[in-house]
Parts: sequence; C-alpha cells; structure tokens
Amino acid sequence: MRDMPRPAGPATYRDVFGVGQFRVLWLAHVQSVLGDQLARVALSILVFDRTGSPAWAAITYAMTILPNLAGGALLSGLADRFPRRTVMVAADGLRAVLVAVMALPGQPVVVMVVLLAVVQVLYAPFTAARSAVLPAVLEGDRFVVGTAIMRTTDQLGHVAGFGAGAALVTALGTHTTLALDAATFAVSALLLSFGVQAHRPAADGLAARGAGTWWRTLRAGFTLVTGDRRLRALVGLACVSGFYVIPEGLAVPYAAQIHGDTLAVGLLLAANPVGAVAGMLVLKGMRPEWRLRLMGPLAVATCAVLAPTAWAPPLWVTVALWVANGLFSSYDMVANTTFVQIVPDSSRGQAIGLAVAAMLTAQGVGVVAGGLLAQAITPAMVIGLAGLGGTLAAVAASAAWRRAAPLLPRAGQERNASSAGA
Repeated sequence: MRDMPRPAGPATYRDVFGVGQFRVLWLAHVQSVLGDQLARVALSILVFDRTGSPAWAAITYAMTILPNLAGGALLSGLADRFPRRTVMVAADGLRAVLVAVMALPGQPVVVMVVLLAVVQVLYAPFTAARSAVLPAVLEGDRFVVGTAIMRTTDQLGHVAGFGAGAALVTALGTHTTLALDAATFAVSALLLSFGVQAHRPAADGLAARGAGTWWRTLRAGFTLVTGDRRLRALVGLACVSGFYVIPEGLAVPYAAQIHGDTLAVGLLLAANPVGAVAGMLVLKGMRPEWRLRLMGPLAVATCAVLAPTAWAPPLWVTVALWVANGLFSSYDMVANTTFVQIVPDSSRGQAIGLAVAAMLTAQGVGVVAGGLLAQAITPAMVIGLAGLGGTLAAVAASAAWRRAAPLLPRAGQERNASSAGA
C-alpha cells in the first residue's frame, strides 16, 4: 500500500488553481452541484406540498442518497478499468439525458423520483473517477486544499440551491428547472472532454489482479478496505454522518413544528452548509498533523451540538446549533483526503466507491429512519435523539481512529511502512 505524503505545511489556493486540469474539474463540478440542488429542492417541495407527510418528504430526499449504495458498490470499479475521463464524461452524458426526460411535461411524481434515483446511481462511478484523478493532478497538500475547494463548492451549492431553489421553481416551474439541471450535466461533460487528460488506471489495479471479472474486482476492493484498520476507521468516521444528516431531511416538518415560514426553512437548510464552509476554511489553514488529530473530537462535537434541538428552541438558537454542526462536520474532508491518499492509485476507484456507498447508505438510512420516527414523535425530538446516538457512534469511531492513527507513515519512514496497517 502506498505511503501517504506528509507535506511540511498547508498549500495555498493559488497553488491549486494554478493547475489547469483542476480548474476544468472544478468548473464542471460547479455546473453539476447547482443543477442537482435545483432538482432536489423542486422534488422535495413538490412531494411535501402534495402529501403533507414528513415521512414522504424524508423518503424523497433519501432517494437522492440511497441509490449510491448500488452505484458505489457495483459501478465504481469502472474507474479502475477504463480511462477515468471516459467514465466521467459517460456518466454526465447519461445523466443529462435522464434529467431531460424528467423535464418533459406530464411526468408523474413517482416517475420523476425513480429517474432521479437512476441519476444518483451514476453519481458513484463519476465521483470515484474524479476522486481518483484529483491526487494524480494535485500532489501533496495541494490535494487536501483541492478537496477543500471541491467540498466548499458543494456546500455553497447547497446554500444557493436551498436559498434560490424554491424561488426558481415558483418562477420557472418544475419542468424548466429540471431542464436547466440537464443542461448543467451536458456542459460538465463537454468541459471534461476537452480539458482533462485520459488518466488511465495503473495496469496492476484491482481489475487486472481480479482476472478481469466484476465480482473479483468488487471482492478485491472490499478486502482492501476492510483489511486495513486505518481505512476501516476512516469509513466509520464518515458513516457518523448518517446521524447528523437527519436534520436536513426533517428541516421542513421541523420548521412547521416551530411555526416557521418559508424563510425559516431556507435558514435551517442553509445553516449546515454555511458552517461546513467555515470549518473547511479553518482546517485548510492548519498543519496536516493537526487535522489528523482533530478528526475524532470534531466527529463527536458535530453530533453533540444537535442534542439541544430536542427542546425545539427559538429559530435563531436552532440555526446557531446547526451552523456549529456544519462547522464541526468539516472533519469529513480530512477523513476523505486521508482515505484517498492511503489507497494505491491502481485500486482507488473501487475502494472510493465502496467507502462512498457505505457513507451514503448510512445517510439514506438515517434520513428514512428519522422521517418514519417523526410520524410518532416530534421532528425536534427525533433530531435530538439523532444527536445523542451520533455522539455515541462518533466516540466509538474516534476510538478506532486513535488506535489506527499510529500506523500512518511518518517522516523518515521507509516507503513500505504502510503495509503495517493491514
């Protein structure tokens, strides 16, 4: 297993944006993030308005997450078999076609949700390929800063999508909004086609060593991730998000519980992304070793601050708590970059896909469970319980990371030292 580089200090934004291929990857990412959020908000509002059910609202939101289980496990290995640019362009092209079908007038809500689920299945191989390309394009701590930029873009897209999504759907209509989403995927595919190199996976990857069969490739990736205690601990830290994502799925019914209006919904949905952006900016400026040390404590804190929501405090208090939740959740950026740097390039696509599948499955199950539980007790109480349960899960994941962290390669170690983690 490849050593994880230990840069002397943090890189700068100029270092990262000076790389032409990264600029193209980032511009393509901006297109997809904005379009995705518009579609997600449109469907979530439509379903809740028609049903008035927090369970259905949460299930609809989860349908944008759960399909990544199939995509991550079954399709991410494509990034280790084919040129990674080809995988990204094909995935975005197919998503453009599917969303264009969703935009056709007269589509039932059920059909639109199912098509959205298929679109999300394609998200997994695209993300695996892009995540495998980033460390090849950005070396050392530039990769960490580049990942922070991508995640900041995600969060700002959430803020823009949640803030403007409802207004755009009202002004333009659901079908026009979805047509804009389809256009963003098409633009992304064109940018990647002409601005990114092929980035073929190494010949000794999981696909090659698995005798060319899909099942052996999948099994080899699973063995790689589960056989290294560092990777297991990092996946565990990522899966804690299954608890702190629950407020996002219950934001609309929670606002109704505290007699909030549409503005309250927008503030609640924007709180976590705003905090996450601030947290990533802070972590980006820290030395790499401090980022690693803070992962566990931040994972615990991000869930603990949700517990007071159980008492349904005033809106401004809830927003402050959820901003703090986002601030602390920025630890996930460090977990992600550490995972990618530990995994060898030749096997990166399948390993990333399995890890993403585990994380997004935890989030989807959390959102669905929270929505169902909100049928029996108040949304505020559900969110408070999610904070308590997430705190306990984060303590366990943090303990696993503390045991595994000493196995990380240190300055001066031999390049093969990382094999001790298996």
